[in-house]
Amino acid sequence: MNLTIRQLRYVCEVASLGSVHAASKALHISQSSILAAITLAEGEMGARIFERRPARGVQITPAGERFISAARIMLSASTEFDRAIGDLADRVPKVLRIGCFEPFGALFMPEMLRMYVDNVGDVEIDLVEGDQVRLQTWLAEGIIDLAILYDIGPITTGTMTKICKVPAHAVLHVDDPLAAREAVWLSDIATRPFVLLDMPQTATYLLTLFDILAKRPEVRFHTRSYETVRSAVASGFGMSILNMRPIGRATVDGQTIIRRPILDELPPPTLIVLDLYGSSKPLFVRLFIEILRRFFKEIGPSRFSVTIKEREDALLFG
Repeated sequence: MNLTIRQLRYVCEVASLGSVHAASKALHISQSSILAAITLAEGEMGARIFERRPARGVQITPAGERFISAARIMLSASTEFDRAIGDLADRVPKVLRIGCFEPFGALFMPEMLRMYVDNVGDVEIDLVEGDQVRLQTWLAEGIIDLAILYDIGPITTGTMTKICKVPAHAVLHVDDPLAAREAVWLSDIATRPFVLLDMPQTATYLLTLFDILAKRPEVRFHTRSYETVRSAVASGFGMSILNMRPIGRATVDGQTIIRRPILDELPPPTLIVLDLYGSSKPLFVRLFIEILRRFFKEIGPSRFSVTIKEREDALLFG
């Protein structure tokens, strides 16, 4: 067939998300590019892959299911080929395709990638942001070369490289009486209305923290956006729990919210890099991991985490 690997990925993403619009948004490409790939694929196959449903996305046809199944085998083979020849191409690719946990895009990725480009030279960055589940799917399908996420929930794809631990902390309105304390207990948070970062695996992780109390807080505000969590807390909807604090100059906290460490001994999630190369990582992946580790050590724990000082360094980098 005359489709490129990239076009096969476009069609598979539409099948996964059930919508051309959703695939366009997830992959940060135009809908026209995706529609062109679908038209080409259907022309080559001589049958419809999707039935268009106005205002309701698309529905895959029986012929389309066979096409998508075969396409995913092809994408897996392409990814394995790239992995196998990785060490033969001891160079940095012209385009670096990275997936990151969605909040990371604004919190630190531009600053970290600036360090990467300054070290390796002129590279085009293709950054795709998604939830923990979607990142693993994109990696398996070869849409991204590596993913930056937390080690929460099942990790079923690729090889993990640990970077640092990022403990949970409380986010509260400056006028909340708890803001006067240097640190808070989970039992304090459980009495307040809760603003939940409601993303796959993330929401489960955050609410499970309260299971040591046998009492969860009442969730008053659900959102998939880190920025909206901050805005909701600043607007008085309640407290929240987050892990990463903003690093970027454009994402600093306003004057209406306060971050405080949590006194309970909670298992901190680890920031990881996920890739499909195993122990035979090509140069650009090895460089990325090295620079990511250096980035977090150079900015210092207080810039990206909120912890009790006496256990800070050993906890994060131990």
